[in-house]
Amino acid sequence: MKTVAQGLVLAAATIASMAGLVTQASAQANCDWYAKTALKQQQENEQKKCGFTGNGWSSDLKAHMTWCAANPDQWKAEAQRREQQLATCKK
Repeated sequence: MKTVAQGLVLAAATIASMAGLVTQASAQANCDWYAKTALKQQQENEQKKCGFTGNGWSSDLKAHMTWCAANPDQWKAEAQRREQQLATCKK
């Protein structure tokens, strides 16, 4: 028969494991949004003939997903930076 303490430890471990899954799912959702947004921004860059170049201006979805996964705290700032650059480009 399990003791109350053993039950609490098991419950805590289960909750911690579930929290990790939620965090991982959230990070995946963030990177999905980021990569799709980056592609839309690159399309706008090309359509407006802005001429922005570099890794952030790639048309490669996988490259954006990989970058986001490696830089989980920077995806939002990078998307905002590209948006600001696009705002300076002539229409």
